[in-house]
Amino acid sequence: MADLDFAAITTHSLEGAPRLVHREQSGTPLADHAALSAFLDSLPKVLAAEDLRRLAEAIVDARRRSKPVLLQFGGHVIKCGLGPYVIDFLQRGLVTAVAVNGSAAIHDVELAMVGATSEDVAERLEAGTFGMAREPAEFLNKAAIAGRVRGFGQAIGEAVNNAGLAFRNESVLGRAAAIGRRVTVHVAFGTDVVHHHAGLDAAALGEATLADFRAYCGAVADLGDGGVVINAGSAVILPEVFLKAVSIARNLGHSVQGFTAANLDMLRHYRPATNILGRPLQRGGCAIHLTGHHEIMIPLLHAMTLHAAQRGRSGH
Repeated sequence: MADLDFAAITTHSLEGAPRLVHREQSGTPLADHAALSAFLDSLPKVLAAEDLRRLAEAIVDARRRSKPVLLQFGGHVIKCGLGPYVIDFLQRGLVTAVAVNGSAAIHDVELAMVGATSEDVAERLEAGTFGMAREPAEFLNKAAIAGRVRGFGQAIGEAVNNAGLAFRNESVLGRAAAIGRRVTVHVAFGTDVVHHHAGLDAAALGEATLADFRAYCGAVADLGDGGVVINAGSAVILPEVFLKAVSIARNLGHSVQGFTAANLDMLRHYRPATNILGRPLQRGGCAIHLTGHHEIMIPLLHAMTLHAAQRGRSGH
């Protein structure tokens, strides 16, 4: 087996590098009194439409009772232009904590830096340039070093804000840090493009993501009796992390029972169905499985949740 010299890898600047997704493609969250309310009321009260309504009402009810709403997702959510909806959920207090995998953090940082993300993987893989942008790797490595104690997600968010990045206000991690909401980043080594780079401090990254895992366990511990967890677009890593967090919380005496769990993805995968909706809810709770494109389903969930909150305030 050949020993590869990672120091010899050639890199390039993120500035001007081709990306498939640009900030101009991001969605725009609806205002509170948008005319869409009539459409939302017109949806059938059956199957997926009713599940969407139930999930929105569960979110509103959880926050009314000061219970947590945990939103966790993979990179596809960010690169489909859905960051503004996550930020709006956080700013309104409808989501209390966010957990992401490593790819979501990378897409978020790239968008904050240059307003674009998502490489043409097939084309750049052929050329040996896939994942070789210097700036995101250097930025996230520094954040990992800073996040050994306080956590990777918090350190990334603070770095986004302190570095004065051009599009920092469109960063989920940056906005969450600015308003005091916790984002945890859960990394599996070898899965993310920043792991290509010779300067990676693996020890720091391991400690930072472990700190986030422990913080995430604390969020999961509070889900019982009315909290909500939503898994969107993570088929393996975050469902596995969630299952371990539930076990840890219950081992420490927390009754993580009677909560609402939802999975949103384009396909129905084994682990989300089993580790988010199945095993943790064996003694009760509400499991919701919504299948569809994120770029449609998450704006719909956002609109339906605002609608449910408005109806609650008006007494309907």
